[in-house]
Amino acid sequence: MLIVANWKAYVDDFTKAKRLVSTAKRLSRTSKNSMVLAPSGPFIGALAPGNKSTIAFAAQDVSLSTGGAQTGEVTAGMYAVLGATYAIIGHSERRALGDTDSIVAEKLARALAHGLTPILCVGEHERDGEGRYLSIPREQITSALRMLTVKERSKVIIAYEPLWAIGKSAIDAIRPNDLAEIVLYIRKVLAELLPGKSSSRSIILYGGSVEPGNIRELARNGGVNGFLIGHATVDSETFTELVKQLS
Repeated sequence: MLIVANWKAYVDDFTKAKRLVSTAKRLSRTSKNSMVLAPSGPFIGALAPGNKSTIAFAAQDVSLSTGGAQTGEVTAGMYAVLGATYAIIGHSERRALGDTDSIVAEKLARALAHGLTPILCVGEHERDGEGRYLSIPREQITSALRMLTVKERSKVIIAYEPLWAIGKSAIDAIRPNDLAEIVLYIRKVLAELLPGKSSSRSIILYGGSVEPGNIRELARNGGVNGFLIGHATVDSETFTELVKQLS
């Protein structure tokens, strides 16, 4: 399993940030799971350089800019230089702030151009009984990958994050069988964009109210290759329990 810990803007204390990294490093020594930490941009600059552990770092977003007279922008190239190897692209919170499908596609290309592995976030706001909601992740995936080469498409990780499941308790979040169905659908969409059986090797993550109480069942029966987790990863005890549940 691949566990991506998206700290968002929850962690603004550097002592806590270092403690969370130490926790991840300790867990990585005994866990078979791969761990990626996504701190804020400034903390990546302080934590990622010189990292010799098996944990990796991800940018929470990248700029559309390629550099130059763009005050305040942080480019994919900057993150790569600092030591990030992944980049979260198209997160629902970025889309809510104005990232359209075309912007997400451009950011995806920026990340790939600098050797970052993109984690493309897709998902619907709500579900209907007729399955019309399926058109949303389909369009988000196809519009993001359409302009990429086949080789580039194969590098993209898909993170399914249905907005209706975010912020709920484990018991009210997505059920494993429902997750397995959407993962199968996503693989069918990817099969239209990748040759042969390449889509079967694509990594698909799930994000949306993942807690110690439901992560094991989602992993066993949800058909995913890992998880993109937010708030639950910024508490050392909860993060430890999440990882242990997957052991």
